[in-house]
Amino acid sequence: MTASAAGRFADRVALVTGGAGDIGARVARRLLAEGAAVALLDVDGERVRDVARDLVSVGGPEMVSTVVCDVTDEQSVGRAVDVVSGAHGRLDAVFNNAGYQGCFAPVDRYPADDFWRVLQVNVLGVFHVLRACVPALRVTRGAIVNTASHAGVAGPPNMAAYAASKFAVVGVTQTAAKDLAPHGIRVNAVSPALIGPGSMWERQVRLQADARSPYFPADPNEVAEQMVRSVPLRRLGTLDEVAATVLFLMSDEASYITGTNIEVTGGI
Repeated sequence: MTASAAGRFADRVALVTGGAGDIGARVARRLLAEGAAVALLDVDGERVRDVARDLVSVGGPEMVSTVVCDVTDEQSVGRAVDVVSGAHGRLDAVFNNAGYQGCFAPVDRYPADDFWRVLQVNVLGVFHVLRACVPALRVTRGAIVNTASHAGVAGPPNMAAYAASKFAVVGVTQTAAKDLAPHGIRVNAVSPALIGPGSMWERQVRLQADARSPYFPADPNEVAEQMVRSVPLRRLGTLDEVAATVLFLMSDEASYITGTNIEVTGGI
């Protein structure tokens, strides 16, 4: 079977962090459908195993694996990457996606401990995964896609920690792209805005309403309507639209693209 007949990722191995989340699981599903073997990494072992069981119908049991991993722990990440590359003999693509949305509060009332937790997961975690995957990706001249956010392009109200972390992810992406280009490794980022339905969308709407700020009403339904009206395309983005962008950046079709942040925002 030719690679084109089997899919863009036939005979390739992909690693997805935050694999139990909405976006991670959807990217994994799309990768499996296009021929990749996929390793799902997540700190929540029970949830990620549930996702893997659901994905077996797409790629078969030999194509889906899980590793419990805390991206804020350098040793945990190193062990996980060793397990994945050792089991499959290679690593071709990494979706560096694990993240934490954090609290919703104005900056003067934002809790410092939560601010630090957001940075640990979203910045230090991205760095740990990036660095740990480099040796295996050097061999395959592979690709990394980091999950940033539109919050890392234009900071939203009540999300100081999340915005700071995602601005940092864009910066790390740009620097890593330059540092790793001599090894043939491409590094890009994807920045979704309002994506749903899903747990992150529902959480964001609820917590923006609870923040009682001058920017949003106190009714979550009204918050949702206001947010959608702010999108020029007048709708939420879908998980598949994010996944399609990630797969493009991982694929050979994007072989001359590195250091780029693609916004999936409906025109915001």
